[in-house]
Amino acid sequence: MAELISFVVPTQSDKVLLVWELSAGPPAEALSHSLFTVFSQFGLLYSVRVFPNAAVAGPGFYAIVKFYSSRDAQRAQKTCDGKPLFQTSPVKVRLGTRHKALQHQAFALNSSRCQELANYYFGFNGWSKRIIKELSGLEDATLAVSMQKRNPQFFCAVEVVLPSYGCRSPGVGISEEPQHQLEEGQSPFLTKRKRAQKLAFQAALSDAFQKLTILVLESGKIAVEYRPTEEDLDARSEEELQNLIQVSCFPSSQPSQREEECLSDFSLEEEDLKLCGVH
Repeated sequence: MAELISFVVPTQSDKVLLVWELSAGPPAEALSHSLFTVFSQFGLLYSVRVFPNAAVAGPGFYAIVKFYSSRDAQRAQKTCDGKPLFQTSPVKVRLGTRHKALQHQAFALNSSRCQELANYYFGFNGWSKRIIKELSGLEDATLAVSMQKRNPQFFCAVEVVLPSYGCRSPGVGISEEPQHQLEEGQSPFLTKRKRAQKLAFQAALSDAFQKLTILVLESGKIAVEYRPTEEDLDARSEEELQNLIQVSCFPSSQPSQREEECLSDFSLEEEDLKLCGVH
C-alpha cells in the first residue's frame, strides 16, 4: 500500500516516537544530536526535542521524535526499542498512541521545510523552482493603498517543476512588511521592501508545494499527485496569473495557516505529550 506524504507539519500519532530512559550524563544538546544521528537513518525527521524528566521520575531525559513518514517511524521503533543506541543502558521507544491531532488544523510547511522534503524524495536535481511574476505596490495601482502607510507590499507567483513526473505546480504569495520591522544601517523603506519581497516568495513557494502529495510505494518508488485549485485551473497563461495573484492572495483578517519560516512548532509541547500517551 502506498503512503501519502503531504507538505504539512506532521502531527499524526503514528509519525511520533517517544524515547525515554535516556542517560542523565550528557547535556540535552548532545542527546538531541545523538538521537538525530540514530533516527535519521530511518527517514527524514521533522524534529527531535529533548526534555528533562519530571522530578518524581528521577534524573535523566526523554525525547519526542517526529518523522514525515509513518512507515519510517514504525521501522525506527521496532529497530531501536530496547537497544542501548549511543549509551550503555537500553532505551524505550514507543509510537504515539493518541489520535486527537488528526482533528487539528494542518499547518503548511514553510518554504525551507518544503525544499528539504522535496530534496529528500525527489533529489536535489529532481525538481526546480522559478519566479513567474512579481508585483509590488510601486508597480500596480491596486496596491496603492499599502503605500499610503509606507508598508511595502509584494505579490509573487512561482512554479515548482518536477520534470521526471511531468508535473508543474504554481503557487502565489503576498506579504506586507510592518512599519516597526527595521534594520540598522539601511534605509527603512528599502529594508522593508526587500524583506516583503522575500516573504512573498517564501509564501508562494510553500503554496506551490501544498498542491503536491508524495506517494511512496511499497517498492520504494515515488509517485506524485498534483491537486490544483479552481483558481489554478482558471489561470491558463502567465498573463492570467496576475489576476490569480490578486484574487487568491489579497490580505485577509484570517490568521496564517503556514508554519513560521524561522520557527518550528516548539509551542506544541503539551499536544506532543498527549500524542505519546503521556499525561
